[in-house]
Amino acid sequence: MAPVTPELISPRSSRVSAARRLARRNFRGKERLFLAEGPQAVREAAAHRADGGATLVELFTTLDAAERYADIVGEARGAGARIHLASDDVVAGISTTVTPQGLIGVCRFLDTPFEEILQARPRLVAVLAHVRDPGNAGTVLRCADAAGADAVVLTDASVDLYNPKAVRASVGSLFHLPVAVGVPVERAVAGLKAAGVRILAADGAGEHDLDDELDKHAMGGRTAWVFGNEAWGLPEETRALADAVVRVPIHGKAESLNLATAAAVCLYASARAQRASGGCRSVTQS
Repeated sequence: MAPVTPELISPRSSRVSAARRLARRNFRGKERLFLAEGPQAVREAAAHRADGGATLVELFTTLDAAERYADIVGEARGAGARIHLASDDVVAGISTTVTPQGLIGVCRFLDTPFEEILQARPRLVAVLAHVRDPGNAGTVLRCADAAGADAVVLTDASVDLYNPKAVRASVGSLFHLPVAVGVPVERAVAGLKAAGVRILAADGAGEHDLDDELDKHAMGGRTAWVFGNEAWGLPEETRALADAVVRVPIHGKAESLNLATAAAVCLYASARAQRASGGCRSVTQS
């Protein structure tokens, strides 16, 4: 069982300094470690295993949080994580949030090689191409998880999966499904097509209407949705790679949908069509 260290009083402790540096991408990449803040993320990290090993390696917790979330601290200890009881100032110094919740985990990278995702013959995939906002990336990952997607792919032009805002926005979904990172969009599309997956690009100016695609029963097969940049969508060269460019219909007076909302609509449309065709598990299955 992992030991509990004495309270870390000094923010200049070597372990605290090492954890604080993980807020920066270059240090995350060098150490292949990232931060997961809050009870939900830490609980999911403690439960996650990759390549037979535990994902959560350290947990910083205030005394108050250790008492309030004793079950989570116990799960972290059971996973082999080293537990550090820390002062409020120490946790605040590591945290990247305005109001820390008293639990910050240090986790191993957990991205999955793209080839492994293809070998698993996924039925529903979200591809984030040119997505730069970490909050949007994390929220789309959460939507993909909720819709029962089999994997998420972040292209090399998208934000860092382990950006603290992306991790928070995923609300634990980062630990639930395979995610490949740094894949060139051309390689992602080519690999998925070769695996028999239909590529749909989501774009407000798309030639195909999502409602029409559903009415034609064209959505029940294996599908990958490609989502673009928050401000300018998908570039023409990326749209050209898709089997179809699909728009979410706007029935009211709204100018458009934001990225995460559009992604949720598209992913759930595919999930429902796949369930109806008997080819996909229920998105309400626990």
